[in-house]
Amino acid sequence: MSGRFDVVVEVDRPAKEVFAYLADGRNDPQFSPRVLRIERVPETPTAIGTVFRSTVKDAGMKTAREFRITEFEEPVRIRWTEVSKNSVAVREGGYDVESLPDGRTRVRLHNVLEGHGLGKLLVGLALAAARKDAPAFGARIKTAAETAITPG
Repeated sequence: MSGRFDVVVEVDRPAKEVFAYLADGRNDPQFSPRVLRIERVPETPTAIGTVFRSTVKDAGMKTAREFRITEFEEPVRIRWTEVSKNSVAVREGGYDVESLPDGRTRVRLHNVLEGHGLGKLLVGLALAAARKDAPAFGARIKTAAETAITPG
């Protein structure tokens, strides 16, 4: 079983700067409290093939996660896939970044979760939790990006 969750949020900063902020996955802990640690490999600007390795805490358990960037179209599109072998993993995820009037930006985030082994029984719970948190997650992205990006 697999399923998708989405969130759309508008950020009061220019699209180019929002894209750059989101492209650097090392910023994820600023809006995702489940991310305890994250690093970018190689330590160069994000591009297709870049890997982000993280330690996250889900349902009280710490797990290692590894995501590879599969598409990178600056400043509008980022896609990733989880290459780590966890019971519930992100088959595909991404950001779509759209410039709006007055220097604002619309961000669409999605993740497709799938279960492996025992995770096939857990993926429904993980999806329900992600969908329930999606509006708050979007609000955290907005707040973090607006805090990190100095208004022009």
